[in-house]
Amino acid sequence: MSEEAKTPPEVIGNSLIEREMRESYLTYALSVIHDRALPDVRDGLKPSQRRILVAMNDLNLRSNAKYRKCAKIAGDTSGNYHPHGESVIYPTLVRMAQPFRLRSPLIDGQGNFGSIDGDPPAAMRYTEARMAGPAEEMLADLDKETVDLRSNYDETRMEPVVLPGRFPNLLVNGSEGIAVGMSTSLPPHNLGEIIGGLRMILEDPEVPLAELMKVVKGPDFPTGGLICGMEGIASAFSTGIGRLVLRARMHHEAAEGRGRERLVVTEIPYEKEKAAIITKAADAVKEGRIEGIHDIRDESDRQGMRIVIELRKDADPVVVENLLYKHTPLQSTYVIRNTVLQGGRPRTLGLKDLLLAYRDHRYIVIRRRTAYLLGKAERRLHILEGLMIAIQAIDEVVEIIKTSSDTAQARRRLESTFDLSERQSQAIVDMRLGRLTDLEVHKLQDEIDQLRKDIAWYKRILAEDELVYNIIREDLDELEGRYANPRRTEIGGSVEEFLTEDLIAEETVVVTISREGFIKRTSVDAYRAQARGGRGIAGGKAKEGDHLLHLFVCSTHDFLLIVTDRGRLYWLKVYRLPDLDRTSRGRSIRNLVEGIGKEERIRSIQATRDFSEADYLLFATAKGKVKKTELKAYSRPRSAGIIATVLADEDRLIGTALVSQGDEVLLCTSTGQVVRFLESEARPMGRTAGGVRGAALKEGDRVVNLITGNEDEFLLLACRLGYGKRTKIGEFRLTRRGSRGVVGIRTSERNGPLVNALNASRCQDVLFSTHSGMLVRTPVEQISIQGRATQGVRLVNLKDGDHLVSMAAVADSGDEDESLQDSPPTGGDQDAEESRPDQTPEEASGGVPEVDTEEPPKADE
Repeated sequence: MSEEAKTPPEVIGNSLIEREMRESYLTYALSVIHDRALPDVRDGLKPSQRRILVAMNDLNLRSNAKYRKCAKIAGDTSGNYHPHGESVIYPTLVRMAQPFRLRSPLIDGQGNFGSIDGDPPAAMRYTEARMAGPAEEMLADLDKETVDLRSNYDETRMEPVVLPGRFPNLLVNGSEGIAVGMSTSLPPHNLGEIIGGLRMILEDPEVPLAELMKVVKGPDFPTGGLICGMEGIASAFSTGIGRLVLRARMHHEAAEGRGRERLVVTEIPYEKEKAAIITKAADAVKEGRIEGIHDIRDESDRQGMRIVIELRKDADPVVVENLLYKHTPLQSTYVIRNTVLQGGRPRTLGLKDLLLAYRDHRYIVIRRRTAYLLGKAERRLHILEGLMIAIQAIDEVVEIIKTSSDTAQARRRLESTFDLSERQSQAIVDMRLGRLTDLEVHKLQDEIDQLRKDIAWYKRILAEDELVYNIIREDLDELEGRYANPRRTEIGGSVEEFLTEDLIAEETVVVTISREGFIKRTSVDAYRAQARGGRGIAGGKAKEGDHLLHLFVCSTHDFLLIVTDRGRLYWLKVYRLPDLDRTSRGRSIRNLVEGIGKEERIRSIQATRDFSEADYLLFATAKGKVKKTELKAYSRPRSAGIIATVLADEDRLIGTALVSQGDEVLLCTSTGQVVRFLESEARPMGRTAGGVRGAALKEGDRVVNLITGNEDEFLLLACRLGYGKRTKIGEFRLTRRGSRGVVGIRTSERNGPLVNALNASRCQDVLFSTHSGMLVRTPVEQISIQGRATQGVRLVNLKDGDHLVSMAAVADSGDEDESLQDSPPTGGDQDAEESRPDQTPEEASGGVPEVDTEEPPKADE
């Protein structure tokens, strides 16, 4: 019969690919999560790491033993416990021996185990290793039934499910791994601080996190360096997820040569390679991203790390230092994700939960060890008590043994005569005659007395939890005395406090924001001047239903004061805006400004450098209310924002202006009315005041803009359908605050409602923006000067279906290049809104803008 005939036929079944993929991938994912990638919360080890230590324990490679070849360790680990190949096991072993990876290495290596330069380790046949002290602590009491055991992969021996873990390895050494759909990145900490935190948990399990953080300051990396700020630490300790900004430790030194300085790096961020840092710094110098560096060299030796950066004579060390942080790994981000296996399931835990997990594990281990010792002591006492009975009746015992036919009969007769157990009778039969001496009898009695004391103590431990916790405290005290050392990583101020604005080039930029809240900054040079009536260039790719709402110019070093329709104010540095080309859409402002509520709509943005440009910040609402508050009242930025002004329920903010003593204020309405009055007409009020009447409005009319000017300057008015004009401000009668004002422009069917107004005398060019996203830049002098009650001329040649939504001024800087004015006109930038096909010009004029697609509510008289 042929060999083929003996082979059973292959069976191929059908299965839905969706079900097969789901079930098979789930099996694979669970296998990776449990058996490879995530550490156990109890001992902080992955299976491969745990098996390496168990194999070394089998080889008796204690910290005081001789070193053994790593090839032998890897071979035993693979053959006995971890059948994944020695090439996978050896890198794990190497990492456990690297002092720049682990805060307290678990393996003591001899030979080339790699370096912080990124050099690879030598082959395992050349290197040797043994356990370090902390690894011995992890394995302590393993032989006392303290943890569960399971069969290895081929069921030839037993392996521990978890180690007793006397040393708090998870928090001290951290862990990293990538599983399927999840990952872990738990940083190392200082042993002394962790022990301090554990003492607090043992004293009071409900201790507040804030109190724990006074003892456990934060991660402590083996490479030292600096952690910038506490926000990431607080988040990680609270939720298990956080983001740290790490920096190298760098100082300045005087160099040879007159006026020269050098920067010296002595510590680098965790998991960064020194050679890679030097290479990237050199590349950044060659590419021109970093200027002022003359030479970079590595002077590191056995005494420690020393990277020397020689500066040019004219270089500013602070600027160069910040540029190095920006363009090299001397500043890096470390993302914390404390994902561990707890109860067989992946969980993300904060500091308190991790400390409690260690306490609970050690509680179980100590109780199991105590139960083991209790059972052992009771068994020993039982035998000794039998021996003492036999010694006290030794003659009779000898006679019974002598007259018995065999050992079994002797045991049975002893058991029946003296009421002994089988173990006691066996011990008597096995007893040497030398134990009958007086000295040995006293030793037996002393041992019995000590065993009775030990048994009583073990029973107390099992009965009283506080005694278990006291043992944990004693263990921690011993660990602290043996292995604790000072903190290496310094915790300093936040990145914002470290970074200086010298790192940010100060330049004039155009800031645009769309109706849906997408904001960006663009160089002013991206916009070229055009003749009046030009079609313009694209200012941004607005998606359907979105259009430009705010457009103004300021410096990259300015603050943006962002005021919402609900009267709240937020702060944002201009250089934090994304620097994009003029056709880009931008980034959502809600991703840049923390704290803006879901119901809030952005209505006004002002730019200021140091809150000294003006005396007051003036607010205007759609219902004609105005309020004046000292600008300095808003000079202390807060992440959650503050109340800038209080509004009536159906009123909304439409704009703001920076004003000083003696300034004139103009309120322009959608029907073309202009109310002109002195700023002194509005008395100063506090932040939470509601304001006073600024303009008396007819039914259906609303204020669309707020600007400042004097009688010799010109007011530029622009209407929805692209028409407008310049008119001397002196033609508008100066009235009292709260009047109806005078006609500024006829809002006829040809013109449509007034969209915006600005002071034309304070700019050289004007940038008009349309609903479709087009921008038109026109010289102010080309716009016709007309009387107060005229209709004006065409300002922008609009395409069919398009309409004007905003305009901004280009200041006359006196330079060859043009730049936009520092203080943005805010009213018209936000006062245009989507119009419905069935709206009349009067209805369209009543719109109050907002950074959103919802239709704003209409206010009554």
